[in-house]
Amino acid sequence: MTEVDFEQISSYQRYKLMASLIVPRPIALVTTLGANGVANAAPFSMFNMVGEDPPILMISINRLADGQLKDTAANILHSGEFVVHMSDEPMAQKMHDCGQNLPSDVSELTQFGLTPVASRCVKPPRILEAPVAFECVLHEKLETDSRYVFIGRIQWLAARDGLIDTQAWRVNLREYSPVARFGASFYTRTNDRFSLSDAAREVAPQSTAIDTL
Repeated sequence: MTEVDFEQISSYQRYKLMASLIVPRPIALVTTLGANGVANAAPFSMFNMVGEDPPILMISINRLADGQLKDTAANILHSGEFVVHMSDEPMAQKMHDCGQNLPSDVSELTQFGLTPVASRCVKPPRILEAPVAFECVLHEKLETDSRYVFIGRIQWLAARDGLIDTQAWRVNLREYSPVARFGASFYTRTNDRFSLSDAAREVAPQSTAIDTL
């Protein structure tokens, strides 16, 4: 076994190991609105669902080398609002491009050909090309020496037509193939799937149908 004492290596070395081993990670393409009125979009793979009651998710955003904040973090702290989008393969390159460092007065949506549409509950726009968008308000934040961790409370969900059955509350997984991060600049597809036995669920009657989506 290779064993590593995390107290004896640098933060950069810890990042490289964690980001390459804790995979695949879902990607949040986050839109925010700057104080100057410019819509910002940026991808973050330190992102996941946290809970359903309340409906919360988290994104973790690193500080820049000079201690300054990325536009997304600064905008969330300023307004308390953001929209988290899932990205599929047709928009993967544009999602990746949004990670470039642009001036705060330049919108990634305009720069990379993504279409903003009005959100229902928050001021930052949704992205038309994204299969899923979660409109969020800031629920809580955690600040560390290197990062802000934002807990967003979902106010509204918008999904591509045909993706969600709101009678059975099921997702049509055959029509949903988000991409995920696999370390460095590598990504992975999610349409090569397999199923496992549900026998374990038989001893957990408290499990609900939503777990099987």
